[in-house]
Amino acid sequence: MRAAPVDFETGLMRALVTPEGVALPIALGSVGDRAAAFLTDLLIIAAALVVLTIGVGLAGWAVGAKSGEVIVIIWLAGFFVLRAFYFTLFEMSPRGATPGKRFMRLRVVARDGGRLGAESILVRNAMREIEVFLPLTLIALSGAVGEPVDAVIVLLALTWTGIFLFFPLFNRDRLRPGDLVAGSWVVRASTPMLLNDLATPIRVDAERFAFTPEQVDAYGVKELHLLEGVLRKLDPRTVTLVAERIRGRIGWAPAPGEGDVDFLTAYYAALRGRLEQRLLFGRRRKDKFDVG
Repeated sequence: MRAAPVDFETGLMRALVTPEGVALPIALGSVGDRAAAFLTDLLIIAAALVVLTIGVGLAGWAVGAKSGEVIVIIWLAGFFVLRAFYFTLFEMSPRGATPGKRFMRLRVVARDGGRLGAESILVRNAMREIEVFLPLTLIALSGAVGEPVDAVIVLLALTWTGIFLFFPLFNRDRLRPGDLVAGSWVVRASTPMLLNDLATPIRVDAERFAFTPEQVDAYGVKELHLLEGVLRKLDPRTVTLVAERIRGRIGWAPAPGEGDVDFLTAYYAALRGRLEQRLLFGRRRKDKFDVG
């Protein structure tokens, strides 16, 4: 799946072109939504940080630590581990989103339409350290150890952070530097709604649409999800294009008067049934290229 250079009316819409040549619209997360999600995550981290601070303070008191610098270093190390693992672990989850992003109905995906790999997520969040946390940590560390913080250093650190914070405003895809490096997008998560004909068992004419096992095995789970999206939207042009692509791939000769929607609905039901049957035997076909 590749990104298509398509702009829609809102300016925040893009299209992903599937291997079948179908352009699926996606909505990018706005700068405001991303900022709100980030602030929400910071509040959660701050709450955890309060607990960490209390724990470090009690531990220092228990062992009779007299050096405040040691406690500060332990606290900063804990803060680093907390914020690094917070973003990374949540974005590695199946939802691809931190609690803040979930609250704002956002998620992180690869710009080719798939899920980000672990390496990309690690790189994406490592860049956040350079963008935001590193300059702020230097200011906090300088002040914490009793050394006066030079006003020039503070100004440079805040300017550095500000440039990166406002970076998404100056590119059409609302990307921060971490997104550029990791090849990611922050998109609006679609509301999980199923139409009645997809949420309930689909009745099809078994004699009219008698697909062979070879024809049904032409696709996998990924294509099933894409086909479900097509049937939800029922865009006439997309329906016609997808029906033609599937017929061509499986060698299906349409009967006179055969509707594209009826064909796609029947094929969706057959493909879903076939994939569910394979799962009973522990076999899951990810996509049409998976020969396992």
